[in-house]
Amino acid sequence: MKKYIFLIMALFLIIPAYSSAEDFLGIPLMPEGKIIKKTDIRLEMKVNTDNDVVVDFYKTALKDMKDIKFREWKNATYIEDDSNRPWHSITISKNGTNETSIAIMKDNWTWIISTLVIRFIGVFAVLLILYLGMSFSGGILSRLFKK
Repeated sequence: MKKYIFLIMALFLIIPAYSSAEDFLGIPLMPEGKIIKKTDIRLEMKVNTDNDVVVDFYKTALKDMKDIKFREWKNATYIEDDSNRPWHSITISKNGTNETSIAIMKDNWTWIISTLVIRFIGVFAVLLILYLGMSFSGGILSRLFKK
């Protein structure tokens, strides 16, 4: 019986910590962060922590998710979702020695449509180049091998 009382007391102490953890679009937020701007599609916050600590926090938070890409840039780390989650990207920017900015963006139709339009135009550009190359080589070969 004493074991059960100890277990129940431990659960009452642990469960509120998990339920009070903040998140935005299903992404956990750094607990000591200060929210600068929060809208339906974007959240910006600053953390008085080293950039590597923040990147490690998000790597462990996202380790079980598929189709996540981490890109290391000079002044930032860009985390992108290539799946169907409600968020599109997390940008972790280095502001100084102990200050880091975090920006979480919601997946939006503007980005989706623009990438599709760019791919559509790219396909026809490649087809146009192939057509011009084949026409040019066909013209040269037809002049060389006249019967």
